[in-house]
Amino acid sequence: MQAHLRIARPVSDLATTERMYCDAFGLAVLARFQDHDGFDGVMLGREGMDYHFEFTHCRTHPVAPAPTPEDLIAFYLPDSETWKAACACATAHGFVRVTAFNPYWDVSGQTFEDLDGYRIVLQNAAWPR
Repeated sequence: MQAHLRIARPVSDLATTERMYCDAFGLAVLARFQDHDGFDGVMLGREGMDYHFEFTHCRTHPVAPAPTPEDLIAFYLPDSETWKAACACATAHGFVRVTAFNPYWDVSGQTFEDLDGYRIVLQNAAWPR
């Protein structure tokens, strides 16, 4: 099945989350909505990518983010210099480096948390397929 992937997550602070992901990972606002059936949201990505993030906040019944240490988004960056720059950029824009729950991710990567505890892995390796 070929499909475009949307990664949708509730967040506690829409503006801060948008700024962090755009600045750290070079994403852009693809769409934004306000009070759509009680939800505000923003979609972040880049034109031509097969995925994007959607971050939402419910005005009437806010959903508390509830990530676990194993809820990961992993980006494979095979070039060492690109990977180092991406890790530095993530930290510079508010992501906090954490020890991975699964030690596999610490062998060739670094794990970061956003302000709600959602984890992003920057893996210094090529995707093997």
